[in-house]
Amino acid sequence: MPVSSTRLPVRKAPEAAPSSRASGSKGAGRPGLGWAVPGLLFFTLFAIVPMIMVIVLSFTSWQGLGMPSFNGTENWSRLWNDPVMRQGITLSLLLTLFSWMVQTPIALLIGVWSAGRQRARAVLSAIFFLPLLASSVALGLLWKSLLDPNFGLIADIGPWIGFSDGNLLGSERGAFAAIVFVASWQFIPLHTLLYQGGARQIPKSLYDAAYVDGAGTVRQFFSITLPQLKNTIITSSVLMVVGALTFFDTVLILTEGGPGTSTAIVPYHMYNTGFEAFEMGYASAIATVLVIVATGVSLLLVRITGFGAMRSTREGM
Repeated sequence: MPVSSTRLPVRKAPEAAPSSRASGSKGAGRPGLGWAVPGLLFFTLFAIVPMIMVIVLSFTSWQGLGMPSFNGTENWSRLWNDPVMRQGITLSLLLTLFSWMVQTPIALLIGVWSAGRQRARAVLSAIFFLPLLASSVALGLLWKSLLDPNFGLIADIGPWIGFSDGNLLGSERGAFAAIVFVASWQFIPLHTLLYQGGARQIPKSLYDAAYVDGAGTVRQFFSITLPQLKNTIITSSVLMVVGALTFFDTVLILTEGGPGTSTAIVPYHMYNTGFEAFEMGYASAIATVLVIVATGVSLLLVRITGFGAMRSTREGM
């Protein structure tokens, strides 16, 4: 008898589910544009619009009351010939340079040290970060009292650092050094926090391998820690540059731009012109230059370091 052949049903392979990118699903990958709308609106209303208004005011003459009157490029011509402005730009750039030179190595070392898991390090780190919780105005008043040549601490330690009368703020170099010191004391904890977080993200296996190869602590720091913290250093430097170029309140309280105009950095000159002399149009021109300088220095830093070429390591970003 012929054997009848029985055909088994052929199962079709399940179709692959369309990827989230192909189907347009927002379940994974890059978030949709809608998520950026609140941030874009906030940035537009509180950054772009005021910036445009300041640029428009820089071409007017206005005392803060009434309607501004258009005066063409008079403010910009005056700005070009203003010796206080030229001095302010130089002082702001010097403040930025010295702040970076002082804050970066100290914040880096303390940040790497505080990344340890010991309880003592956590307690000391919490105490060290206290200046971040205080107001800049309060800290300025505190340091002004400490640097008072009659009643402050500087009256006792002044002779040790070359100021026999303790009048540190009465000297041009002393006043500028005091601003650099106070600014560094105030903002080093912020950058330390950045380095602490960056150091804790370095894989422990790198240090274990270096230890097996016989590398000591110093060698591990320069061969592993520093290269791994490159992006953190760049981020901290950009924040430091922008912060130093817009530094203002401590200068107002501590030195008021003095002695003379030796500490009249650009933000203070802008404040003094706008809110003391009531020349809002000219102050707007100064503010515009400040934005241009800060943006230019930040972009130059990003360009030199290659920070703009970085890409996210998160999948889909």
